[in-house]
Amino acid sequence: MPSVEVLWAYLIAVLLLTLTPGVDTLLVVRNTARSGVGSGSVTSLGICTGLFVHATLSAIGISLILVQTAWAFTLLKWAGACYLVWLGVASLRQACARHEVEAPADAPLRVRASHPRDFHEGLLSNVLNPKTALFYMAFLPQFVNPEGHVLLQSLVLAAIHFVLAMVWQCLVALVVGHSHRLAIPFWIKRALHGLTGGVFIGVGAKVALSQT
Repeated sequence: MPSVEVLWAYLIAVLLLTLTPGVDTLLVVRNTARSGVGSGSVTSLGICTGLFVHATLSAIGISLILVQTAWAFTLLKWAGACYLVWLGVASLRQACARHEVEAPADAPLRVRASHPRDFHEGLLSNVLNPKTALFYMAFLPQFVNPEGHVLLQSLVLAAIHFVLAMVWQCLVALVVGHSHRLAIPFWIKRALHGLTGGVFIGVGAKVALSQT
């Protein structure tokens, strides 16, 4: 197993990574605003479960194969880009939805929660993210003792990331989920859905057009 010093260095690095806003955090915010804290938390569970997939692929070298095989990496990149665009379109559709009566502040209008859907959205968002695959391929080996059990060490490091990310994203879900108590006007919520959709589509387009 890695030394205590190495684990502390990993903890600091992955904590900074977790606190940096990105697509994962944005997805948690979107799903929480759509269906409540439970949906945001389940989305986070799906996202964090994907970390074990990347850790396993990194340990057995498949991530390296994806990077060195141009067509495989391109396929992964386009799959991730299309999925982000699909999420963005779904957010824009929600932003453009017409409602005859605006919901009162104490009973915000939300889509009925579907935890399997939330989990799958989070999992696919993480697993289909080529940047996450590249990050784990380049990042985890720096903290793995090659003389030990590489797969076990990778999974332990992913578990640490899992706990930190779950705690942070669930806190984000709690904050967003209880924001209705601030009596935010419906048009602002609609604008946020529109902004979220635009960001997803923009990130998806950037991923698709990137050369690496």
